[in-house]
Amino acid sequence: MSSHKVMLLGEIGVGKTSLVRRLIDDKFATDYGPTTGVDLYHYNCPADPPDLPEDTSLVIWDTDGDFGENIFRHAYITGAAAALIVGDASRPHTFETMLALADGFEASLPGRPFSLVINKLDLITDDTPLILPEALANSDRLFRSSAKTGANVKLAFDDTAATILRRGL
Repeated sequence: MSSHKVMLLGEIGVGKTSLVRRLIDDKFATDYGPTTGVDLYHYNCPADPPDLPEDTSLVIWDTDGDFGENIFRHAYITGAAAALIVGDASRPHTFETMLALADGFEASLPGRPFSLVINKLDLITDDTPLILPEALANSDRLFRSSAKTGANVKLAFDDTAATILRRGL
């Protein structure tokens, strides 16, 4: 079985743990405490899409949001094949952090893919439209998700796995 390390990055409270728990257990809870250090999760990828062999798995490193950009000077990042960088749709200031983390990931691990995930879309209403910075709005690696409803959670992780395999990482 091929195994690939994927970093889950973002500020505290953007829903990183909620996303991975929705992916792994297909559950959503509101009683998660903040992650301290790193929590590891294993996800066996389905053979769908067809370019994913059945024996592919992701080792997801759910990081403490307190690391911020210091994560790139920490041993945790070593060997990462990809990252999902998460922001909170209800807290637009997290978008700038997403972009800074994307720049840091790209500088630390050139050529490694990353996806940007705007989480908590279930909190956005017609009264509070989602306005993205141009750099996010124009990204071809942007996923809009809700860990609460499950919308696009599996898609973001499966797409990351497929990208890792296509690039031979």
